[in-house]
Parts: sequence; C-alpha cells; structure tokens
Amino acid sequence: MIKFVDLTYQYKSIKQDVDAAIANVIADTAFVGGVYAKKFEQEFAEWLGADWCIGVGNGTDAIEIALEALDLPAGSEVIVPGNSFIASSEAVTRAGLKVVFADVDQENYTLTVKTIRAKLSPQTSAIMAVHLYGHPCDMKALRAIATEVDLKIIEDCAQAHGALSHGKVVGTQGDIATFSFYPGKNLGAYGDAGAIVTNDAKLAEKARKIANHGRIAKYDHEFEGRNSRLDGLQAAVLSVKLPHLNSWTKKRIALADRYLAELSDLEDIVLPRRASWAHQVYHLFVIRTEQRDELKAHLADHDIETGIHYPVALPKLRAYDYLNQGNEDMFVNRSDKTLLSLPIGEHMSDADVVRVSKVIRAFYS
Repeated sequence: MIKFVDLTYQYKSIKQDVDAAIANVIADTAFVGGVYAKKFEQEFAEWLGADWCIGVGNGTDAIEIALEALDLPAGSEVIVPGNSFIASSEAVTRAGLKVVFADVDQENYTLTVKTIRAKLSPQTSAIMAVHLYGHPCDMKALRAIATEVDLKIIEDCAQAHGALSHGKVVGTQGDIATFSFYPGKNLGAYGDAGAIVTNDAKLAEKARKIANHGRIAKYDHEFEGRNSRLDGLQAAVLSVKLPHLNSWTKKRIALADRYLAELSDLEDIVLPRRASWAHQVYHLFVIRTEQRDELKAHLADHDIETGIHYPVALPKLRAYDYLNQGNEDMFVNRSDKTLLSLPIGEHMSDADVVRVSKVIRAFYS
C-alpha cells in the first residue's frame, strides 16, 4: 500500500524526541499556554522571519481572530478563492463580513490580480490570499492591487509552511497571516493547533487578547474575547518537528519533480505548474483529469491511496446557496470534478512515485 499520508512513519523517525517532549510537558504540567507554547511561538516566528507569532487552538480560529483583529467594516466584503477548504470562507462570515468568491489561476490554483479585479466593489475591504496546495500567491502583485484600492491582505498559509513568493516567505507579506498545524499539514501537531503571524505589534497584541478572553494579564479583561490557546503538548511536538521541516520539504519537492518527469508527456492529465517566482512546498500534488473518479478507483485497485481537494467548489456548497455564485462561469466551478491529489510526503520513496506513475500510465494506455 502506498498511503496518501503516513503519520506513523513520520512519528517513528522522531519517536525518541517526541516522547521526551510530551513527557516533559506532563511533568511540568504546562498544559495550556506556558513555557512550551511560548518557546514554539518564538521558534516559529524566527523560522519565518516574522516579528510576532501567536499560538491558537486551530487554523480556523486563527483566521477568525485575524479578521477580528483587523477591525474591518461590519458587513464589508472579503474576496476568497473559490477553491479552498471551507475554513477560508466560513471564518469571514463568522467575523460578520461577507464572502465574495473569486476564480483562481488554472496552473497554480491561487488568486490573481485579474480574478480579484473581477470581484472588486466599493464594499471590498480585504483579500484572503490562500496559498493553496503549497503554491504561494503572487504576493508582489496582490500587494500592489491592495495598495491601489486600499485593501487588507490576510494570508492563509495552512498548506504552505515555508513557501516563497518572489523570494520572501509566505506569512510575512500580508497585513496578517494564519497557519494550521492540523496533523496532516507539512508541519503538523498531534491534534488541532494553529498560529497567527504578523509584523504589526498592535495587531499582534490585539490578536493575542482576542484569543485569551480579551486579556493579557490574568483577570484584566479589556473586552470580551474568546478561548483559543495553543496547548503545551501540541507546542512541544511542533518544536520537535520544526527543525526537520526543511528536509521534509526538500523530499516533497524531489518527489514532485519526479512526478513531473514521469508524467509530463501524458496528454490525458493536467499537471500542476510552478510559477517562475514561486518556491512551492507541495503540501499536495494535484492533477486534473476528466476521468478523475475512474482513475481514482484504478489507483485504489492497485493499493494506492489518493485524495480530492476539493470535491465541491466553495461557491457550489449548500452553505453558500444564498450567494448565488455556484452557477457562475468560473474555472473553480468547472474543475472540481477533475481534481485528484496523488500521494506525496516524506514517507514515500522515488520508487513509489515511479510505481504510481506507471499505474497512471497503464490506466490511460
């Protein structure tokens, strides 16, 4: 079996350090916030080259808190790519703002200036720059349009730990950024965890207060906030994993390059393409094919796991029927039936990629 994700394989490679880290947290009873959470926040901010990192309960909370911290006009519009996980959009609505779905680039699945301009209105207050599948948005272009029309940029980096846009790491080029450390991410915890990153000290302080019941000091509540804090166990696990992330990412890139080499001449599928200005970290390796379901079944018959990200475009979800964007002539609304995510990760070998590729080629032959 070639697994889509193999967290057990990863755990075994760092088992001694992970077990020791968890034991230390238990011995110190540092379960909520505390020294281990603070340590990881400092390490992750340094790794990114960011000024501030605030650990929170999960990646969705991170987006909601970031939006609240920006203090955007109530009911104003936030442009969100139509191909993403619902966390990118539901956070907007739950923050009292309006979602407007935009199309994406057909090669790297991210927002572009063209797709953003198609959805701009006088009510637009922000752009949700989702660095999907590990490919960064063109942040130089997005920053230019944001400056032009006075918009805030929230970077959703849930799938892009360490990706670069024009040589700069994602999470440091918008007004505020969010990360998920869900177990299957390139940098994953052993439960839910997330972070907010910014270079703005005032935004950082406000986000930290929102996440901790509207306070910094105990019982000194300046306003009503919420409870979303990074726990010590998850922080300790993340601190163990962070030094390995660069090598794991190199492995993903090498595997992706092998996929591209093995499948580049196959006309029946559309492969992902890296933009010249992008350093992609391949959280997912997503192809497109009109025979998606048949190919998925064929791979399963050969003990190869795959995924679909995402089977229904956001505008077409029942949750967003009220927006009436499900029938718009957008690439995202047409492509959701063709997307297939092939297995990729440090658990795989070069030979595994060759095997997957051979099974794909056999299907089309």
